[in-house]
Amino acid sequence: MMKKMFRFPMMLALASLTVFAVGCSDDDDDNPITTNPPKSANVLVVHASPDAPAVDIVVDNGSPAVQDLMFPENTGYVALNSGTRNVKVKVANTNNIVINADLNLNPDLNYSVFAVNTVSNIEPLVLVDDLAAPASGMTHVRFVHLSPDAPAVDVAVTGGPVLFGDVSFKEHQGFAPVNSGTYNLEVRLAGTSTVVLPLPGIALQAGKIYTVFAKGLVAGAGSQALGAEIIVNR
Repeated sequence: MMKKMFRFPMMLALASLTVFAVGCSDDDDDNPITTNPPKSANVLVVHASPDAPAVDIVVDNGSPAVQDLMFPENTGYVALNSGTRNVKVKVANTNNIVINADLNLNPDLNYSVFAVNTVSNIEPLVLVDDLAAPASGMTHVRFVHLSPDAPAVDVAVTGGPVLFGDVSFKEHQGFAPVNSGTYNLEVRLAGTSTVVLPLPGIALQAGKIYTVFAKGLVAGAGSQALGAEIIVNR
């Protein structure tokens, strides 16, 4: 599930001022006013802290840009002005800040920002996303290990070869090309045949780009149980 509730009043205000200035110019034809729109980056935020409550996200100390984002939801990609942006993650509907981070965003790049670890040690994990289109008939997939109490794992085709090997908590591997289709996958203890999480029926469509991340806790139950989540990046 995705919640897209980004609001950027400052950007709207600046846009309004620009329109006002152009409309009120006495010599529009002789001295045209030109403005260069700010360059932007695309940012996707993921709530991946299994025991953390719902959160609000504040950008540059403005009003909450995202409200009530719950584990393991994500925002989808949202355009932010490039440069250094301050991002605060607060417990929903409070002023309790659990993450306060400055993100240096380069123009025209795509980022995923994961809020990871248990709530007592919550922290951001920032990845740069390569969203180059897959070749014909192919899909791109990456795996990110975000289960705080799980050991290093391999992700493999069920009973078959390893796709992503020896991945520890907070580690990740880049997007890999895979033939499109439906796969039965499994998460194994790294270097063994011991399956800790079966992932049957993973459908990968041609031309799409996916992030699969391990979520929850080995010792968790219910919504906090060890599992996997799939994000469609493109």
